[in-house]
Amino acid sequence: MTDATPPLEGTPLIAPSSTDHPLYETLVEACRTVYDPEIPVNIFDLGLIYTIEVSDENEVSIAMTLTAPGCPVAGDMPGWVAEAIEPIAGVKQVDVALVWEPPWGMDMMSDEARLELGFM
Repeated sequence: MTDATPPLEGTPLIAPSSTDHPLYETLVEACRTVYDPEIPVNIFDLGLIYTIEVSDENEVSIAMTLTAPGCPVAGDMPGWVAEAIEPIAGVKQVDVALVWEPPWGMDMMSDEARLELGFM
């Protein structure tokens, strides 16, 4: 069941990440070790990681998407992300959720990813 109520104006479509948490940069680097097998750019720079949230107890929640709902690795990629993050010292637990809203678009890629893929 979906909620047909549009988000309030000014409400972000993507929840903010815990960028001020001491583990944040290490978590980003772990996400950068995961690649979509069909695209030679890591999933973080592709813009597939929407939110990295870290609780006060170092529980990590990640919201991510895929380039398309029919992606052949849809069932595997959240596990790859969790496997990249679980070994990080201090991480208590990892939860990776696959989301489809907002839909991924090429404008979500970093400049490095666009350059690598020849879009710049």
